[in-house]
Amino acid sequence: MKKVKLLFITALVLFTGATSFMSAQEVAHINSQELIAAMPEMKAAQSQLQKVQKTYDTEITNMMKEFEAKYKQYEAEASEKSDEENAKRAQEIQTMQNNIGAYRDQAVKDLQKKEADLLQPILDKAKAAIQKVARAQGFKYVLDSGQGSGVIMAEGKDLLNDVKKDLGI
Repeated sequence: MKKVKLLFITALVLFTGATSFMSAQEVAHINSQELIAAMPEMKAAQSQLQKVQKTYDTEITNMMKEFEAKYKQYEAEASEKSDEENAKRAQEIQTMQNNIGAYRDQAVKDLQKKEADLLQPILDKAKAAIQKVARAQGFKYVLDSGQGSGVIMAEGKDLLNDVKKDLGI
């Protein structure tokens, strides 16, 4: 009876060790930031975002030049104008300044929305490719080994090159 018990415990320990080894083989890793940066779609999205940002920057610069010119003009003519007219001009300057601030705020929101709209399909494509390659290679879990992702040591299978190959990059 002791031998059977010992045999059973030994078998259990070996099975547990084999299961742990098998589980380790079910985990791979990938630096998703590096993958996404290498995707041509990402380069195209960044180019589009830069064009939109440049358009907003140009418009804000033009608004600021107009504001500065009007401010200088009003400042130079202030002594020649009545208090009522100077108050009206000060209100106009304040309105222009508020409009510039509102436009700048709206431009930031628009850029953030545009970025999200452009990036989501890229992220979805990367995720689908990672899942496809991981499943094809028999991995159940894929950890993100990119900076700040929480993976400190990544000795398992790195799927980056396989996923890049699958995406044609």
